[in-house]
Amino acid sequence: MTILAIGLTLIGAVCFAVASVLQHHAVTTTEHPDDVGRADETGQLVEPAGTRPLSPRHLLAIVRRRRWLQGAGLAAIGSIVNGVALLMAPLRVVQPVGVLAVPLAVLLSAAKARRRPSAGVLLGAALTVGGVAVFVVASAGSATTHTPSARATLTAGLVVAALVVVLGAAGLARHGRGPLRCLALASAVAAAYGLLSALVRVAAQAAADTGILSPLVLGCAAGALVAFAAGAWLVQHAYHAGAPEIVIACLTVADPIVAVVLGAVLLGEGSTTPVGAWVLLGAAALTATVGVLTLAHHHPDAVAARAEREGSVAVRA
Repeated sequence: MTILAIGLTLIGAVCFAVASVLQHHAVTTTEHPDDVGRADETGQLVEPAGTRPLSPRHLLAIVRRRRWLQGAGLAAIGSIVNGVALLMAPLRVVQPVGVLAVPLAVLLSAAKARRRPSAGVLLGAALTVGGVAVFVVASAGSATTHTPSARATLTAGLVVAALVVVLGAAGLARHGRGPLRCLALASAVAAAYGLLSALVRVAAQAAADTGILSPLVLGCAAGALVAFAAGAWLVQHAYHAGAPEIVIACLTVADPIVAVVLGAVLLGEGSTTPVGAWVLLGAAALTATVGVLTLAHHHPDAVAARAEREGSVAVRA
């Protein structure tokens, strides 16, 4: 069952990678409805594309785009597949596999732009894949699970929800495009999706013990729907603020961290894991994180942005 769960999560990672590229393209190329016809005497838009916050009208225009709908469909498939995987294996086994969406998204973007990935991109992809592989193998042999109490689940859910609100508010308070805004919004999405995964796993455990209509199962289902809706809304703002690979990188690193922490606190996953295994897990997680940061640093958009900044400084000098 664990091997099947990992296979399903790999399929989900592919779906999420393609969905991120499609939805990012739709978000960043859909003109703001209020910008139509708004130009100064030189013919330039009063506010350049990407500098205005997403309004309800703008979001409505985006979700009508074919590429956005295609991305939403793939994201839905990925979510369903990932949910099935969570019914089969512990959080700490399933969630880290999603990190593989990062190198996939980078490679897809490179193919779309018809550019060969740089050595830094390939190194980052290798570190990410290697770190995740070691983490999953080490987790699969030592993960155990039990059903938490309703009070513990509610407390953990409220703490993570507060984190989502704080990060989301910090990101939405800023306007335009920028790494800090993108990071705050993507982190809020990651926390929401991490909570979603934990609630799905708790519901699966509770359903097996107390029945599918128990208050704990129904409460987890309601919380999962709210977490999914909040994440789906915030991720559009994150795509508007930065590159899809950066969003996916943040999601697939922070999401597993939140999910694994909740798994350890609520479900007792890792209670029988020896110290040596924890050291190996930590090293593998650190390797994957370094790989993601390397990918973000060497991403073509990041390289172009640094070159543009250096050119602007040279011109002013």
